[in-house]
Amino acid sequence: MQNEALRNPRVIVVQKLYSQEFNKESKLTFPKHRYKKFIKDVVLGTLERKELIEETIKQHLSEDLSIKRTEKLLIVILYAATFEFLYRPQTSVNIIINEYLNTSKFFLEQSQKKYLNAMLDKISKKIYFDFLIKKHQTLYGAPNYLAGFWVHYF
Repeated sequence: MQNEALRNPRVIVVQKLYSQEFNKESKLTFPKHRYKKFIKDVVLGTLERKELIEETIKQHLSEDLSIKRTEKLLIVILYAATFEFLYRPQTSVNIIINEYLNTSKFFLEQSQKKYLNAMLDKISKKIYFDFLIKKHQTLYGAPNYLAGFWVHYF
């Protein structure tokens, strides 16, 4: 199982981000790995955009989640996944959710995984909804009449 974890790039992402939560002064290193560029991009991108990601999470999950009271490991996974939702659109939302749920088996209990799944699903839909609204406004420049229609799906 340890060998499997070392091959999973998102496990390494979570480990690096978690270590930065408690040791902000430590220098991040990225040893040779098949997915080194991906790992580095997600880790550094999440850290660089942490405030924006936190604001996005608060905006969309404020009713369901308290960042200050939730376990750090769960928050780290949520941050990394949110970074991918926002900044790696070439990866399917379903793949991102599935990969982080697979990653969470190394760190979380089953009940926490279910909670994580619900949070990832909800925030991915909200981010996609915001994207559709912005795209519509950019294309048509008109007030958003789709908001009332789409809100029924979220």
